[in-house]
Amino acid sequence: MCSLFGWMNYQGVVPNKVLRKLTQSLANAAEERGTDASGISYIKDGQIVIFKRPKAAHRLHFNPPDDTRAVMGHTRLTTQGNEKYNYNNHPFLGTTGDISWSLAHNGIIYNDKELRKEKKLPVSDIETDSYIAVQLIESQHKLDFDSLRYMSEQVQGSFTFSLLDKNNNLYLVKGSNPLCLLHFESLGLYVYASTESIMKNALKRVGLHKFASERIEAAEGDIIKIDSYGNITRSQFTPAPTYSHFSRCKWWYGDYEDYFTTYEETLVEMAHLFGA
Repeated sequence: MCSLFGWMNYQGVVPNKVLRKLTQSLANAAEERGTDASGISYIKDGQIVIFKRPKAAHRLHFNPPDDTRAVMGHTRLTTQGNEKYNYNNHPFLGTTGDISWSLAHNGIIYNDKELRKEKKLPVSDIETDSYIAVQLIESQHKLDFDSLRYMSEQVQGSFTFSLLDKNNNLYLVKGSNPLCLLHFESLGLYVYASTESIMKNALKRVGLHKFASERIEAAEGDIIKIDSYGNITRSQFTPAPTYSHFSRCKWWYGDYEDYFTTYEETLVEMAHLFGA
């Protein structure tokens, strides 16, 4: 159970001081879903910058530079890949052609090792299951709706992904894991977090809860692109059945399949914590 968070200041109206406080407030609030590692990504001089450490968010200082237009962040609860090796932590760097980008993931991917063999993807020191998403996108040699759809339909498990490219385009890929996305039109600002509770907590700390906002709906199977001008475009992928990895254990939960499907994210990640 991890958390995604971030923002897009597409009009450049919100002061840098407020945006830095917003970044730290989102990260701190996101600790409710993970404290093993924390990280953010942003663009500086046309290049991806990733700052991440195997520490809880409140023990770090997230200070994106002045005039940063977008920040993509993550707090981690480790399930696969020792967080003490910082390369296992989010966000991850990816490259397709001349476009570099960063990716973060909330959830668990079950078939990463199988996909790496089947697709003949490069061997990597990164042990985290999430990294297979980077490799699948890179294998398509482009970052767009088609490559994101390809990746989303190959992986099995629970997920929501966020990606930020070097042109300050933000992508959100909504799987079965939660996502809350708000648009403050009067401020030219989008803010997102994995849950509404994280969002409310962070906005209250900054004072942005006093401003009107619109919730942007994101259903399972949606791919949302927010470009550097604040324009939203959408595409979709076909979600895989979320219960497939429990079907072999039907003898255990019997008629409770619907319950387990609904709460798959929590159940699986808690099971990993206890070594199952």
